[in-house]
Amino acid sequence: KLAMEFPSEDIFLMTASPVIKAITNFKQVSKTLEEFDVEEQPSSLLEKRYPNIKVIQSGVKQLKSDDHKIFTEDGKEYIYEKLCLCAGAKPKLIFEGNPYVLGIRDTDSAQAFQKNLAQAERIVVVGNGGIALELVYEIQGCEVIWAIKDKAIGNTFFDAGAAEFLIPKLTAEKQETPIECKRTKYTMEGSEEKERSLAASDKLGSALGPDWHEGLHLKGTKEFCHKVHIEILCEVKKIHLQQEFIQLQRTSLTFPKEEKNVEPDEVLWPVYVELTNGKIYGCNFIVSATGVVPNVKPFLDGNNFAVGEDGGLKVDKHMHTSLPDIYAAGDICTASWEPSPVWHQMRLWTQARQMGWYAAKCMAADTFGELIDMDFSFELFAHVTKFFNYKVVVLGKYNAQGLGLDHELMLRCTKGQEYVKVVMQNGRMMGAVLIGETDLEETFENLILNQMDLSAYGEDLLNPDIDIEDYFD
Repeated sequence: KLAMEFPSEDIFLMTASPVIKAITNFKQVSKTLEEFDVEEQPSSLLEKRYPNIKVIQSGVKQLKSDDHKIFTEDGKEYIYEKLCLCAGAKPKLIFEGNPYVLGIRDTDSAQAFQKNLAQAERIVVVGNGGIALELVYEIQGCEVIWAIKDKAIGNTFFDAGAAEFLIPKLTAEKQETPIECKRTKYTMEGSEEKERSLAASDKLGSALGPDWHEGLHLKGTKEFCHKVHIEILCEVKKIHLQQEFIQLQRTSLTFPKEEKNVEPDEVLWPVYVELTNGKIYGCNFIVSATGVVPNVKPFLDGNNFAVGEDGGLKVDKHMHTSLPDIYAAGDICTASWEPSPVWHQMRLWTQARQMGWYAAKCMAADTFGELIDMDFSFELFAHVTKFFNYKVVVLGKYNAQGLGLDHELMLRCTKGQEYVKVVMQNGRMMGAVLIGETDLEETFENLILNQMDLSAYGEDLLNPDIDIEDYFD
């Protein structure tokens, strides 16, 4: 976007990774909903398309905002007129520095995970967001103990009802054949490859796109399909290595069977997870899928940034940070403007793309001294994804975020087919969750955006015999 706005200016893209993430197969589903794939491409493709872009492959060592200078890891310095920080976020690991704990957030960590899984008989997955959901569903031939701090799975996207609707898919034998992966992976050759694997553990890769698990062969050593046991309302209290565990003289548990009488485990595992509910399970390794923290560290030192409660750089409604000529977009930033009543920030690919695009527009407007309206994509929170092979659309305050007790829910559910939930407040639709091919997303998007009073329709709003789209076309 910047390259198009400033065709005669030099634009530097600094990245620690040899590849860039490109949006492909972009599809505007409705006013605010968009679908796309995220693909890794060599940075040379970008430079070919826009001759005024130069990609600098090096991490940032330091930012001196007073001098308008950036210092890179490779010892160079660059002066900027305007700077946009888009360094994303890094996985929030439950325990730093433990070789048996893998964080999954980017394509490199997904590959490390695949290597480990090939030898695994049992893993423990900790976390309850999108990545944990995807992971648990995709893993075959390996016992999975899934520890979640909530009552129900997928609490960032769903309520307990939606979780209940999805659970049967976890125990079903998988029929679907996975589609071929559209993402290609570029690696460096020769000596750089070795350096990379050494450095890879602490370097940040690019965030995973929505179809990250496709094309990864997620299969353990056992000859069965799904074997998932969910431990609810618990977190990891401690991780014991094998020797420590033997010295503890405590009992670990076998994989729970249906009969529910849990037996002590005779197998010796490389690592043991002690949960806050008192149970201990041995496993080959632990996957930490417990969300992300904004990657602000390289930029804070010596710069007086205003930082949000979630650790991100605060930005105003024109994506400015608190420092002159510095903008931020995506996972690294914290939206600090007064949001629309049906929008909230969530660290997702869709929002990162929208923020990046809008930040470029704001940088251009400031340079030319123009005024600019807030981008329409911040009017309504809207996200479309896939979980357990169902299409999932979430709109507005889909989990009644911030609405207190003053709201009501309406539900429609056909087992194995669709789950529709709307959040209503004073007769107006504030949010919705749509699982399956409901074809209601555009209608509901409009009803949330125009805040029409729907009290007259009552329960009929979700009556499957009434074609609601015709009403509100």
